Amino acid sequence: MTVSNPQWRSKKWGKVAIHISIWTVIILSNYIFDDGNDKDNPYRTLNVATNIFRAGIFYLNAELLVPMLIYRKKYMIYFFSLLALFLIMMLFHGTLFPLLVDRNFNFYRSSAHNLLAFLITISASTAYKTVSDKSKEDDKINEKQKENLKSEVSFLRSQISPHFIFNVLNNIVALVRLKSEELEPTVMKLSTLMQYMLYETDRKVFLSEEIKYLQDFIDLQKQRFGDFINITSTLETPPTPFIIEPMLLIPFVENAFKHGVGLIEDPVIHIDLHCHGHKLYFNVHNQYNKEDNEQKDKTSGIGLANVRRRLSLLYPGKHNLVINKIDGYFYVALELELEYA
Repeated sequence: MTVSNPQWRSKKWGKVAIHISIWTVIILSNYIFDDGNDKDNPYRTLNVATNIFRAGIFYLNAELLVPMLIYRKKYMIYFFSLLALFLIMMLFHGTLFPLLVDRNFNFYRSSAHNLLAFLITISASTAYKTVSDKSKEDDKINEKQKENLKSEVSFLRSQISPHFIFNVLNNIVALVRLKSEELEPTVMKLSTLMQYMLYETDRKVFLSEEIKYLQDFIDLQKQRFGDFINITSTLETPPTPFIIEPMLLIPFVENAFKHGVGLIEDPVIHIDLHCHGHKLYFNVHNQYNKEDNEQKDKTSGIGLANVRRRLSLLYPGKHNLVINKIDGYFYVALELELEYA
């Protein structure tokens, strides 16, 4: 099935509009010295023939002379090439003039007219070619940057997977040790989470899906730790169908459970998510133990670094992330401008 590309269509019609504008100026310039006003003005027939000739000069200069001479800095050859074209144009005009216009050919008057018309044609042709090529080059650079961005985002997304699977295994191990009756439904829920992680992370997702994923993960942690941790969470799903980068928020929650337990007495974890207008406000705070944190594996910072990078790539100028450690508490506050689906 062929899919129409609105951007390509817009560029196509943009080029058509540019050509129409250029040729409107070029054709009108032919009438500067048109001193006849009657409908049988013989100059009009001459101008039609001249415009056809000038079209050849326009595209010869744009497609051949500019790329081969101007871009290669062969300015002298370019100058003489234009001079030759102008003389050919004068010869063309001088040959047609006596045949189409019932008056003697005035070389000086015709030269002034043709020189102005020639300069307008060459200027428009050169400007068109250089601007067009610059636009193509910019498009190539932008496309390359988009591909690089896409590759980096894909890599960053892939980094989340091993980290998440490690946490999933910890949940399963904890339930197996307890021989919990909740093992089977929990494994099913873990399967759902892993399915989301594997198959829904190659594109932006609905915010409601991301919130459900967060809630399921928090529920699993509550089941794993029970009353050992005081967990409070408020996740409000807005009625507006916003979309968000998948698994963007989970590293903050994972980090809270990873560093908010251990050698901490009566650990507390608080998670809050709500929207106001088109902005998302996400806050997480948890206790942490400095000595215990130093014993954590060195990969613990990957998640937060990953999120920072994805935010800078996908939400430049549209987010504010503040992370602080104050009096034994780890605070995360994220403000994010959301996109409509």
